[in-house]
Amino acid sequence: MHWNIPNTLTVTRILMIPIFVGIFYMPVSVIPAHWVNFSAAVLFALAALTDWFDGYLARKLNQTSAFGAFLDPVADKLMVAAALVVLVDFERVGAVIAFIIIGREIAISALREWMAGMGEGSSVAVAQIGKFKTTVQMAAILFLLYHDPIAGLDIQLVGTVLVWIAAFLTLLSMAYYLKAAWPRMKERK
Repeated sequence: MHWNIPNTLTVTRILMIPIFVGIFYMPVSVIPAHWVNFSAAVLFALAALTDWFDGYLARKLNQTSAFGAFLDPVADKLMVAAALVVLVDFERVGAVIAFIIIGREIAISALREWMAGMGEGSSVAVAQIGKFKTTVQMAAILFLLYHDPIAGLDIQLVGTVLVWIAAFLTLLSMAYYLKAAWPRMKERK
């Protein structure tokens, strides 16, 4: 394993997950509800920023590695899954929405791994629809985590609308990747 700044940021993101989850289960006598929401939202935002930043640094400093290419998407999916599970537990998002998002992540990761094993990984490379889905999904989760109104704006409602849009984009992007892989999958039967 090649240790560098991008990989350190990725590992840091994974180490943030238990802290992020633990914040939600602290007694109210230790941390008031508003500060739970605020702290969790800040940690999630930091995780999202380190995701962008580690990729940027890997390219800028020419510090890409097989380990980083493997671990970065794993860290992303773990953080999103942890956030969605907590949000379901606190009844801020429905289980079906969480299942759609998490299920798609698992399915597309498996598809990419399988296609890469056949030497066809480029046919399911990240597309613009996937990037857009991720942006909407991260914003939705951030709003749902924060939960509290800001200047009279119902942040929970905004997050709910965005998570429904993210779920739709999740299904749309999954269809896109499956369609892109289908010809290669048919050839390999």
